[in-house]
Amino acid sequence: MKGIKFFGVLALASLMFSATAFAQENNNRDENGKIVRGAYETNKAFDNTFISIGIGYNAGINFGNKGLIPFAQGMGGLGVDLGFGKMWTPFIGGRINYHGWANNVAGKFAVNAPRQHFLTGDLLWSLTDTFWGYKETRVWNVLPYISGGYARYNGNNEWIMGGGILNKFYLTKRVSFLLDFRGMIAKNYGFYNAPVDKNRQSLGRFEFPVSATIGVAFNLGKTNFDRHTSITPVVIPVPFTTEQYNALKDKVAALEKENAELKDKIAALENELAPFKNLVNGQTYLYENGTFTAVEVAPNAPITLYFDCGSSTLSAREKAHFEYFAKNVVNGDAKFAVDGYADKQTGSARRNQQLSEQRVKTVVDLLTKAGANASNIETAAHGATVQPFDSPAKNRVVTIEVK
Repeated sequence: MKGIKFFGVLALASLMFSATAFAQENNNRDENGKIVRGAYETNKAFDNTFISIGIGYNAGINFGNKGLIPFAQGMGGLGVDLGFGKMWTPFIGGRINYHGWANNVAGKFAVNAPRQHFLTGDLLWSLTDTFWGYKETRVWNVLPYISGGYARYNGNNEWIMGGGILNKFYLTKRVSFLLDFRGMIAKNYGFYNAPVDKNRQSLGRFEFPVSATIGVAFNLGKTNFDRHTSITPVVIPVPFTTEQYNALKDKVAALEKENAELKDKIAALENELAPFKNLVNGQTYLYENGTFTAVEVAPNAPITLYFDCGSSTLSAREKAHFEYFAKNVVNGDAKFAVDGYADKQTGSARRNQQLSEQRVKTVVDLLTKAGANASNIETAAHGATVQPFDSPAKNRVVTIEVK
């Protein structure tokens, strides 16, 4: 009777102590303090499998016509456990287990020593992972299970069922220490042939083999579970403080002001570029008073490079015009005549002469840099004495004639 009570106390203590111990775990919680749960990736066939071997003490009880008959009064002994199992998820697994013994002590009322062999399939449920979340580094895992299978019990074959509590203490990732409490139910085939006491108590229809086993399990394949990558941790937003809200509000106002300024700049640039929108690539234009006028250039006519009023420097547009001419015409053998002019409506005669000479020099320098031979270039600076065109803007010009 004492042995039966001892089994029950150990099993109950296992569950109660696990509840108090695992409730304090916090290493598998997210930033908000919640236990990490969710889907886990399916493991391969031999991942998270284990083999186990153990040895333990066995006893039994029977409910007769006048109450409990404990086999442990004179019957019991060592039993051997052999198992192979697999955890399909962190929460559910299965095990095929052999448990058997042949005792030499039959008890003072027994005729034959009990010989019992059980082959069962056990459905394991991880109580700790279910309630406190899966954690790879957990040292102690409690797995209640239900059991059913085939038994060779006292010379008879029968189907049996029952359950138990498996405690796994992880020594390393590969090795675990086991403490297993099991209780089964089997038919009574008349194991006793004499009454237990003077009141002639008879046996009940069922017997209940119980056992407590210690052992070692060896984990095979991959030993952990990976969370499914599509699971996104839930983040609970934290309310803004007043200071944070005001700072964000000021930042939004500054960005809106900057955006308005950029819109104004874009509008100004669009107005500035408006005169250039309808220009045709390759066409020569005369720019005067903010207006572009297309100029037709005959194939053999001199090219014209226009200057701004009072300037001897070419604009970027006129430089592009010259570069196109130089690319297609200028070489070391070509001969050129370069003539410079100034408009008579502005400046003195002396100033206009100097200006036309400076403009000629600017163009000659460009020709020589482009590959022309200086000895093949004829130059003439006419000042304002010659006006080849009919408007002041057109007469601020240098012409290049290919001879």
